Amino acid sequence: MKDLALEILNIIYNYGYKAYIVGGYVRDSLLNIESKDIDITTNATPMELKNIFPNEEIINSAYGSITLFYKNNKFEITTFRKEEDYLDNRHPSRIIYINDLFEDLQRRDFTINALCIDKDNNFLDLIDGKKDLDNHLIKTIGDSDISFKQDALRILRAIRFASYLDFKLSDDVKKAIVENKHLLRNISYTRKKQELDKIFGSNKAYEGIKLLKDFSLDEELELINIDRVKDYSDIVGIWAMINTNVYNFTSSEKELIEKINEVYELDNLDSEVLYKYGSYVNVIAGINKGLKKKDILEKYESLPIKNRDDIKITAQEICQILKKTAGPFIGIIYQNLETKILHNELINENSKIIEYIKENENG
Repeated sequence: MKDLALEILNIIYNYGYKAYIVGGYVRDSLLNIESKDIDITTNATPMELKNIFPNEEIINSAYGSITLFYKNNKFEITTFRKEEDYLDNRHPSRIIYINDLFEDLQRRDFTINALCIDKDNNFLDLIDGKKDLDNHLIKTIGDSDISFKQDALRILRAIRFASYLDFKLSDDVKKAIVENKHLLRNISYTRKKQELDKIFGSNKAYEGIKLLKDFSLDEELELINIDRVKDYSDIVGIWAMINTNVYNFTSSEKELIEKINEVYELDNLDSEVLYKYGSYVNVIAGINKGLKKKDILEKYESLPIKNRDDIKITAQEICQILKKTAGPFIGIIYQNLETKILHNELINENSKIIEYIKENENG
């Protein structure tokens, strides 16, 4: 991936422009963290990039950026720019293309995200980001108060990087978070959820949530039930415990969240509850209630049946035994069989089930 990025840089240079790998990939490579997303910054404009790569798929993005698909790999390329007049604590009212890398780096969020690699694979550090990386410190580029007022989402990004990388927040960043956290109310729920998903989905979710609570960001983010979270291993489980209705979820997320909250009120070691809802939602709900995952999984694995298809009799056999055509009574019989088998009142063997149905032909 990096080799392809260097190819792109050299192609752009051969057309008379400058280009650099910038941001998270450079940061992570210096920390020996595997990273697949590579961002490129250049003084070539989006139109000029289309002329440089006429045979490659290019998708226009907002604010002077494009997505380049090069040899089946995706690269985000942004033109050097400065941004002016942040009117909504998130987006600049206008951007101005510029020709200077150092000035472009000034608009970025944190010093550790402004490190670069040039076309010859040389490391560039124009704003002392390497020092902060070595000191495990999250610092904004310039005054933190101004930075967070320009883009309040940077508050959540600061929390994410501090927890994910196990870095400390600078005193200036801490002070600015406290003074500007109310601005998070101005950010769309969609963008906030994207950052929260990254925090909750990290293997450092506990640390991220702790920082959210330490700065009382849970209040500004309307995460009113965040103290219910006891298990930090599953992102959907975390959202289910928070149980907020202001964020937008996919249909599959909604379905899982609803089921986890339903089963949270039930006995997660009960055979019928385990059978009906399955192991996943019971484990998530149970762990957040203080139950042991091992106990829940052992009880689930001990169930004589996991679903209706496991029952050793077919609907056709039931009809033959009762000399009836298919109808709603089959579902009622299956429900009865499920209960009996789950409570070990009936052995799940075809002969035993046939005998039981004959003796209880009314279901």
